[in-house]
Amino acid sequence: MSSALPPTPVTVVGVGADGWAGLTAGARSALASAEVLIGGPRQLDLLPAGPCPGLRVSWPSPLRPAVPRLMAEHAGRRIAVLASGDPMFYGIGRALCEELGAGALRVHPHPSSVSYACARLGWPVEDTEVVTVVGRPVARVAAALHEGRRVLVLSSGAGSPAEIAALLCGRGFGPSRMRVLERLGSEDEDAYEGTAERWEHPPGDPLNVVAVDCRRDPSHPAPRLGATPGLPDAAYEHDGQLTKRHVRAATLCALAPAPGELLWDIGGGSGSIAIEWMRTHPACRAVTVERVPERATRITRNAAALGVPGLRVVVGAAPTALDGLPAPDAVFIGGGLTAPGLLDAAWAALSPGGRLVVNTVTLESEAVLAERYRRLGGELVKLAVSHAAAVGGFTGWRQAMPVTQWSVTKSVTKEKDQT
Repeated sequence: MSSALPPTPVTVVGVGADGWAGLTAGARSALASAEVLIGGPRQLDLLPAGPCPGLRVSWPSPLRPAVPRLMAEHAGRRIAVLASGDPMFYGIGRALCEELGAGALRVHPHPSSVSYACARLGWPVEDTEVVTVVGRPVARVAAALHEGRRVLVLSSGAGSPAEIAALLCGRGFGPSRMRVLERLGSEDEDAYEGTAERWEHPPGDPLNVVAVDCRRDPSHPAPRLGATPGLPDAAYEHDGQLTKRHVRAATLCALAPAPGELLWDIGGGSGSIAIEWMRTHPACRAVTVERVPERATRITRNAAALGVPGLRVVVGAAPTALDGLPAPDAVFIGGGLTAPGLLDAAWAALSPGGRLVVNTVTLESEAVLAERYRRLGGELVKLAVSHAAAVGGFTGWRQAMPVTQWSVTKSVTKEKDQT
């Protein structure tokens, strides 16, 4: 947050598609008295010149870096910033709060497009999942797709509905009903619909949201994906370097992701641990480190396919590749444990309360874990999974290679934490 707060509070006014006519008396008064009006060209065009004589300034692109500069340029003047709908819902309000502090703002919210859409559709807002693709990859929608769920997608433009339809078909949700709601709140709002698999509508108005009633095609080859860790192995593209689903579920349980936390996934393989960490909550973040470029590219494809395209992939060998990464809340080591200095670097990067989980299948690495377990405590377990398989004309158990897992939480006290 900037230390130089403006002496006069900045007014933030949410504007709907109905423009001036839809504003409250308080919002109109704030805009009429403003000396500087900052907003996108579309919002600025909605204000009548007579009642709003202030200097009009359009946001440049990219917008975020321009916020402190424009606030500094017009410091001491009455500033009003325009936003679409509710400024605090995927709007400019967040950037202004981060830059100036909440106490420096006076916010006049307007009903958001989500409120309007749910009102038109008869959907309870609290039961509706919202995904934005404004400035973000459309692949993010994939993580929200579950049979029977209702999803509202905040579009990035006129081409978004067709992109969403293509994604739904590719993920096995072709039968889903799609409704596009345009210019919500205006006198000429419009809507049209169809199924994803038969979507033939041409691009319409860029100001739209897409409502999706999720329906899965049970005959589609894509595996059904649940909401918990332990996705089917078939959900991943891999070359054999994959933490199998039962061990993966146990690993995510030990890592214990919480909203907003950051994971380091060292030795990414196919990216399954980092991907399922991020799928637990939209605010979860992850960095996966993989030394083989081909695998790193595959991780990126897997992340997009499973709805978490924001996964950061670092190509390089740990521990060197860890330099400069943001501090993690948890670290998973799935490969390269015997690399000199790796375990020490991972442990040092964690703050008190951070979690470290390590999986290994070799005796050499197991000896390293046993020694660390003796010094630092935690939990050391052996995970063995067997699958039923044909044995001649009968059925028997075929055991996968057992995995040794060490998990430990870094304590607040230091006496046991010295490595």
